[in-house]
Amino acid sequence: MPGTMGAAAAPGTTDTTDAATHTTDAARASGTAGLTQARRAAETISEAKTPRGADTAPATADGLRTAVPPPPSEVARSSSPAGDKPPPKVALSGKANGLALAVLGVAVAWLAHHLAPAVPMLTIAVVLGIVAAHLPGLRTLVRGSCRAGLSYAGKRLMRLGIVLLGLKLSLDDVLDLGWATVGMVFAVVAATFFGTLWLGRKLGLNGDQPLLIATGYSICGASAIGAVSEASESDERDVATSVALVTLCGTLAIVVLPLLQHPLGLSDAEFGRWAGASVHDVGQVVATAQTAGSGALSDAVLVKLMRVAMLAPLVAAVALSVRARSRSRTAPREAGVDATSTASANQAGTAAGATDATDAAAPAARPSAGPGARRPPLVPLFVLGFLAMVALRSTGWLSGGAIDTADHAQELLLAAALFGLGSAVHLPSLARTGGRVAALGLCSWLVIAGASYAGVLLTT
Repeated sequence: MPGTMGAAAAPGTTDTTDAATHTTDAARASGTAGLTQARRAAETISEAKTPRGADTAPATADGLRTAVPPPPSEVARSSSPAGDKPPPKVALSGKANGLALAVLGVAVAWLAHHLAPAVPMLTIAVVLGIVAAHLPGLRTLVRGSCRAGLSYAGKRLMRLGIVLLGLKLSLDDVLDLGWATVGMVFAVVAATFFGTLWLGRKLGLNGDQPLLIATGYSICGASAIGAVSEASESDERDVATSVALVTLCGTLAIVVLPLLQHPLGLSDAEFGRWAGASVHDVGQVVATAQTAGSGALSDAVLVKLMRVAMLAPLVAAVALSVRARSRSRTAPREAGVDATSTASANQAGTAAGATDATDAAAPAARPSAGPGARRPPLVPLFVLGFLAMVALRSTGWLSGGAIDTADHAQELLLAAALFGLGSAVHLPSLARTGGRVAALGLCSWLVIAGASYAGVLLTT
């Protein structure tokens, strides 16, 4: 019996043990499944919190993530200087290269002017800039590593030169001309400016070219173009084309106007006033009027400086016009942004509450203050500097040596600026639109020459 009972009990014990084993395995399986589900849930939450695009590492068998090294290409890219933002010294190096090239151009222009004094140094500087932009050896530098410095010279150095240009003029010189001459100069400037502007629009010229050409012909050539381009924020290519055109016509005036003095029956004094009222750049006026003697030269310079005095109010008027246009353009845009922001807030409020949605949508709807939203100043600072220099010269406090030094510095600064502007001229592009631009330049030249000739006859 005991043996029988033991034998009978053994199968029962075995069954019980097997059942317990199955129960334990089931529990383990259930626990493993639960742990797996828990891990998956944790991974899902972690992935939801991880920003899109962030690097993720695969999980190991124990559920821990291991750091995966980036690919070799990524390592090379991150360690390469090209993958980072260029350090400040790279930008400074590019600007220094362009400024050095501009200084070299000024040195060559100065040497050429001393070899041929009849040709103004500023005219030579513009021509050298155009030549440098098209020479096979220099073209790559002008359009590449030197572009930043040349553009800097065309803008910043131009401003400094215009400020020092004010030391050429005093209020006593203006009063010595007489009110009849002052009125004549004002009428010539107004007729040339508005006539050229109207003709440019009729010829279908786009951008600010009509404005720039009108300013250059009516006031003081390339210097006036540079001043107005700063106030109107004109495209550099339009500025360069306008400078090239006004420089070409001013250079032709040095040759053409002296040939017309006697056929037109002008005395030396009358010819000097005609040259001062019609020729664009100060240096070109000097080169043109000196052919008729010192008396003609002094009258020409005084009349020319009277035209220069009108640069400040003209630039201020252009700045106010640009500011008004900027305000009229930004007002509808701001109104549209406010309407969009309100609509977005209302839609979001329907889904998740109006207050929270408004707070979330407002920053995204409001545009940041970028270059397009910036309004030009009422009066550019360099114009105020120009007027300050005129006032300083009028006080009589400056010595002759100081005025001569400032005059040389002003000429060098403008020469560097004009070299930079000339280097931005692209002759193939100019040839494509050169017909209309040349027609406008020729018409403007005829307008100012005819108006100034009539004004000289009426006031003498």
